[in-house]
Amino acid sequence: MSPESVAAVQTALGTEHAALWTYGLVSAFLGAQQANAVAEGSNAHRARRDTTERWLRDNGATPQPPAPAYLPPQPVSDGPSSLAALVAVENDTCAAWRGVLERSDDQNLRKAALDALTAAAVRATRWRKAAGTTPASITFPGVASG
Repeated sequence: MSPESVAAVQTALGTEHAALWTYGLVSAFLGAQQANAVAEGSNAHRARRDTTERWLRDNGATPQPPAPAYLPPQPVSDGPSSLAALVAVENDTCAAWRGVLERSDDQNLRKAALDALTAAAVRATRWRKAAGTTPASITFPGVASG
C-alpha cells in the first residue's frame, strides 16, 4: 500500500474518532426522538473505526489513537447546536473518505471508502433534515463548497 493511501486512511480514522466523540457529546442535548438515530450513528462510526484500525494494522501501519477531545465548529449547548455539530462531523467524514478514494488504487479499499462516504452522506442528510436545513442533501458530499 502506498504511503499516500495509508496517510489518507489515517486521516479518515481521525474523522471516525472525532465522530464518535461528537455523538457522545450531543447525546446529552438531543431528546428521546433522536436517541435511536444518535445510537445508530455512533454504532456505525464505531464499526467503521474498528474496521479502519484493522486495515491499517493489516497493512503494517499503527493506527493513530483518538485525541482526548475535539473542538466542534461552534459550542454545543442545545438541540440545534448539537444537530449542527453532527452535520459538521459527518461532512468531515465524507471529505476524509473521499480523500481515500482519490489516493488509492486498491479496489477493496476504494469500495470501503465509497461505502463510508455514502453512509456519512446519508447521516448528514438525516441531521440536516432534523435541523430544518434546506436543502437537506448536497450534490457532491465530501467536496468543499465555497
